Amino acid sequence: MTDGSAPPNDPGLIVTGLAKAWAPGRTPVFADVDFSLSRTGRLALLGRNGQGKSTLIKVLGGVLRPTAGQVRWRMPASWPIGFGGGFQGSLSGLDNIRFLARLYEREFDHLLARVDDFAELGSALKQPVKHYSSGMRARLAFGLSLAIEFDCYLIDEVVAVGDARFQDKCREELFARRADRAFIMASHDTHLVERECDRALILEGGQARLYDNVHEAVEAYGFLRAA
Repeated sequence: MTDGSAPPNDPGLIVTGLAKAWAPGRTPVFADVDFSLSRTGRLALLGRNGQGKSTLIKVLGGVLRPTAGQVRWRMPASWPIGFGGGFQGSLSGLDNIRFLARLYEREFDHLLARVDDFAELGSALKQPVKHYSSGMRARLAFGLSLAIEFDCYLIDEVVAVGDARFQDKCREELFARRADRAFIMASHDTHLVERECDRALILEGGQARLYDNVHEAVEAYGFLRAA
């Protein structure tokens, strides 16, 4: 949870000069990305398919290394919710939960109960994760992210996982029960973005533009999608 010794508007994340290219000499996916996020800030990442939203989320979450620039976290942040790349595929869901319980120094039975209640995977937790569908892996990752508790959540369209009831459950957990937390969310759902975010970063053609007014960002994004 948020550090009570730090003011809510104190930056919990500072990003400077961030760039990512897949190989030397290739055009970067994005470059010169600069922004900060307060400990209660809610930032949307907007951009058409292939513009680097998921890549930026993975760089911020430490899954990918940046080509240039710095990511300075000053608050605990989740891994990208819905990203199952951190799981050991040959291990069961239970064993992956056990590993993360040790890594984050959490009590296993308590963590398991929270994940099981949220992810609703039941007996599938006994199966190797490599046999999970992408949706099942996302539910496991989402459940673990919420069970461990972070000050900032990195979200990549995960609220589209599952049926309508499960999506409502995800929104309730993230946006209502954790109203005092920060998050960065990549999404195409402009209604959700306008309702839950206060600022937005638009990625287009390798460049990033930060909007302090989320409604102006959504309008600009609408023009890009229509182009």
